[in-house]
Amino acid sequence: MSRIPARGVIVVSALLLLLSIFAPRAALGQGVLININPSEQVILPRPIIIYPPYHPHPIPMPIPESTYKIKELEVNAKISEQIAKVQVSQSFVNTGSRPMEVCFVFPLPYDGAVDQLTLLIDGKEHAAKLLPATEARHMYEEIVRKNRDPALLEWMGNGLFKTSVFPVPAGAERKVTLRYSQLCRKSDGATDFLFPLSTAKYTSHPVESVKFNIAIDSQVDIKNVNSPSHSIEIKRPDDKHAMISYSASNTVPTSDFRLLYDVGKGQVGATVLSYKHDDEDGFFLLLASPEIKSDESDRPKKTVVFVVDRSGSMSGEKMEQAKGAAKFVLNNLHEGDLFNVIAFDSEVESWKPELQKYNDETRKAALGFIEGIYAGGSTNIDGALAAAMKPLKDNSRPNIVLFLTDGLPTVGEQNESKIIANSKEYNKLRARIFTFGVGYDLNSRLLDKLAGENYGQSEYVRPNENIESRVSALYKRISAPVLSDLTIKWDVEGLKSEDGSAVSRVYPKESRDLFAGEQLVIVGRYKKPGDAKVVISGHVGDKDKKDMKFDFPAKLVDKSDDQGKSFIEKLWAVRRVGEILDQLDLKGKNEELVKELVTLATKHGILTPYTSFMADENSSTHDVTYNYREAGRRLESLAETDGEIGVEQRAFKGGLRKANQALASDRIYAADAEAKDEAAGNKPAAAPVARFGFEKSDAGSGGLAGPGSLPSSSVRAKLTLGSASSRFGGQVAANGKSVNLEPSEAAKAVTNVRVIGSKTFYRRGDKWVDSAVTEAQEKQPIKIERYSKDYFDLAAKKSSEVAKYMTFDEPVIVAIDGKAYTF
Repeated sequence: MSRIPARGVIVVSALLLLLSIFAPRAALGQGVLININPSEQVILPRPIIIYPPYHPHPIPMPIPESTYKIKELEVNAKISEQIAKVQVSQSFVNTGSRPMEVCFVFPLPYDGAVDQLTLLIDGKEHAAKLLPATEARHMYEEIVRKNRDPALLEWMGNGLFKTSVFPVPAGAERKVTLRYSQLCRKSDGATDFLFPLSTAKYTSHPVESVKFNIAIDSQVDIKNVNSPSHSIEIKRPDDKHAMISYSASNTVPTSDFRLLYDVGKGQVGATVLSYKHDDEDGFFLLLASPEIKSDESDRPKKTVVFVVDRSGSMSGEKMEQAKGAAKFVLNNLHEGDLFNVIAFDSEVESWKPELQKYNDETRKAALGFIEGIYAGGSTNIDGALAAAMKPLKDNSRPNIVLFLTDGLPTVGEQNESKIIANSKEYNKLRARIFTFGVGYDLNSRLLDKLAGENYGQSEYVRPNENIESRVSALYKRISAPVLSDLTIKWDVEGLKSEDGSAVSRVYPKESRDLFAGEQLVIVGRYKKPGDAKVVISGHVGDKDKKDMKFDFPAKLVDKSDDQGKSFIEKLWAVRRVGEILDQLDLKGKNEELVKELVTLATKHGILTPYTSFMADENSSTHDVTYNYREAGRRLESLAETDGEIGVEQRAFKGGLRKANQALASDRIYAADAEAKDEAAGNKPAAAPVARFGFEKSDAGSGGLAGPGSLPSSSVRAKLTLGSASSRFGGQVAANGKSVNLEPSEAAKAVTNVRVIGSKTFYRRGDKWVDSAVTEAQEKQPIKIERYSKDYFDLAAKKSSEVAKYMTFDEPVIVAIDGKAYTF
């Protein structure tokens, strides 16, 4: 350690802000300052923790003598043939009262992958030394021993680089620019770009501005581009280039930034990634996308029917926004498409009795009809569905029905089950019905069933959201179908007929289409590993009205060597939880499904309104009977189909079913200052910051994520501190019973649940317990003295795969290779 300056070390991952699950957003930042003066012992800085009032033993964190904040951070990278050239610029400010003498330390994405490294400080180049994993381990160990702080163990096993010392006067700002080349790993045909973010837990302020700009340059066509960690924006100027961006301000990313992409030839590109870590069935992720089409004439023809509710409750701004949505759809049809517009209240009125061919003349006429729609009357949902389906005659092209309503059925058939049955009877040609529920005065379960039984999906537009932007965002995604009625078949080498299906529990379950410029993200499980052939088939455009098939090789691994692809299991678990909730909602209570819901939620930290009690530190993950019973009691709230509680529940489960990132409780956001006041019982929040649910972007949400459209289809989870709205808080009448869904449980999750890598930890009393630890193991774990030789040997086992689970300041019990350890 003689080579390390005497005053301090800053450990900065160039992106920032891993969300510390313990802290409010306003108290986090990026970087670590370690004082290694031999005469002082200072643990790594921690964000200020605002404990909810229920917490029996708040643990004050020491305030470091020297603090700093990251002001701006920008990452620019260009990836060509697996080589990434990365430039990281960040400005940080010494917020302490005395000068700092620091050196800059950067954990490598993975050991041995980085070279050609340059460091500039305020434009002046400084020497930087690459440390291999072995030398970096010794450095980490000495700092951890000296400061009695395990935080740095997170990066043990990886290499790092450090610079010479440089000063930062009190109040001064320094800009650090880092340039390096990185060899990206390639697995299963996908190039994997990884950027470390997780040093962000250890600093005193948030990063004000975060920007990512990544350019991919390929000699062959780029097919799938996907981030399992962040909601990115993708632009595709042509087949061989892609531009990826991500930005945030005063917010906290929750994991290292990861980007996957593959290249290849053919009309549909597809990649399969697999993950298997034990004797249970493995997990796979299939990414599929059609080739980029630049010629509008190549687009297949389709039929679109826009159905808009004009009942009295739609009057005013809602009606104007609905008209705007209809106009947007009309103005974005293509020559040769068929279309119609239907308006309904007590009566149902069609613009034309038959479908019309789209051209400039029919477009103008239909726009005139839309202008003449005025709100008034009741709501005849069944009649509107019949009118929308009746003129559909041609099943050789995609048939799309956009159905927008803000009310309950009050005229005509009003029974929920009969309306669903009638819709299936009307829908002779397997038309896709996309429902838009506007506001809270509607039957959300009815709309979910309508979409689910008719090959579409449901969307919910809350009172403060814009109808036009939500409808237009979805239509942009579905306006150019390339492969319709898509099916996927798996042929695994050595699989016998008596072995059953090659894959199971595949999500999404519904009939699938592929759209131009988008990407299909499918997850599932497999029983037999080995080499496989995957066949994607479906109807391609109007190309002689033929079915087309595309096949490609895949490998389903027997056992994964590391946890690099554990996100596949988590993504599957999130979608499976959404599917379970959907089945319980639409088909009624099922004890086996409730048990599976609790098991998945516990293991993966996917806290729902129905399982959030697991965040209570006095509960037990092993009290199976109570957990199932409590979850079943709370699931009775699904009986609520209208009002805010009904809509929010359907939006929540829909977000889970369509998630494209592994959303779990590591996406918990602590809200702003208003939420802190609310949790403390003070003035109510000015805005509804607390919701167990999915917050959609203005553009909407969806299950398809891909080039050019991912931001508008992204879904991000929010579990936040309490608010005035308490969307799942208070008492809900369900089947004549009162069901408590405490808003404070969201706050408990902030302090009592931690998701690290593939593991979930729960605070239980004065310790943290890995959800994989059995009841017997929890009673008699293997005790290891902190900072002993055995402690560091265990941390070094399988490099960072184990070390990252040992970063707790408080006692922890963790399962490693079937054994439970405590330290």
